[in-house]
Amino acid sequence: MDVKDKEKNYFTALYDVVRMVHASLDVSTVLQEIVKAVVETMDVKASAIRLLDSRKRSLVMGASFGLSKGYLKKGPVLVRESGIDQKALKGELISIRNAQTDPDFQYSSGARAEGIKSVIVAPLTTRKTVIGVLRVYSDRVREFTAQEIQFLEAVANLSALALENARYHQALQTNYDLLVAHKYRLDDN
Repeated sequence: MDVKDKEKNYFTALYDVVRMVHASLDVSTVLQEIVKAVVETMDVKASAIRLLDSRKRSLVMGASFGLSKGYLKKGPVLVRESGIDQKALKGELISIRNAQTDPDFQYSSGARAEGIKSVIVAPLTTRKTVIGVLRVYSDRVREFTAQEIQFLEAVANLSALALENARYHQALQTNYDLLVAHKYRLDDN
């Protein structure tokens, strides 16, 4: 595939992600489709979205594609023990050439068993607040191109937008349900 075709592929994939974000308020479905699109578009082994827990101590799995069940059960991703996630949660895009040997990668033995080499991590940012990360895993040592980085940053931002939209929808639904319940209570009097 030449450079023009690859750029067109990123544009098409980004368009598909935007459509997914606006087509559904089911966050798990949208996030699952996003990680799948990232893997297929970037031609990598796997991708995952991890979300910061309420205490901001760990990153919980939001969606993944291409990772084995064994790797997914390796243990929690603790922010204090993951150098790459500490940096990503400050808003930086982080790239690791070889996760199997990099001290900033929390589960290097898990990466070895899974066949993961290069990793790139983009922050999910909404209103200047990082709420999670989008990770991409390659099964070979590689440098990610400028187009791949731009694509990944755009997808990470769209993922954060999808999460924010879903949260707003859920809050509106809760408020509506409370309003309706309150109205019926008033009508009963």
